[in-house]
Amino acid sequence: MSHIGRDNTRLLNRIKRIKGQLEGVERALDGASDCTAVLQQLAAARGAINGLMAEVIEDHIRHHVAGPDIASQAERDQGADALVDVVRAYLK
Repeated sequence: MSHIGRDNTRLLNRIKRIKGQLEGVERALDGASDCTAVLQQLAAARGAINGLMAEVIEDHIRHHVAGPDIASQAERDQGADALVDVVRAYLK
């Protein structure tokens, strides 16, 4: 996905925030924190990952399925098939 490079800094910043959230979960588990606090941190991390996934999916659709510069239906089908495979794996 060559178009990802354009938004790389923004996506990497999101990853760093997610990494920080997961490190917070790790610290909470190491510190024997209350299970409610751990669950809240996990829910926040999951939400952040879901948001990142949605953003990358949207970008994929705009560039590989519905992009105005896609020359052929075969290219659109290939982009759609790749997306379907990823979404299926993600929803398992």
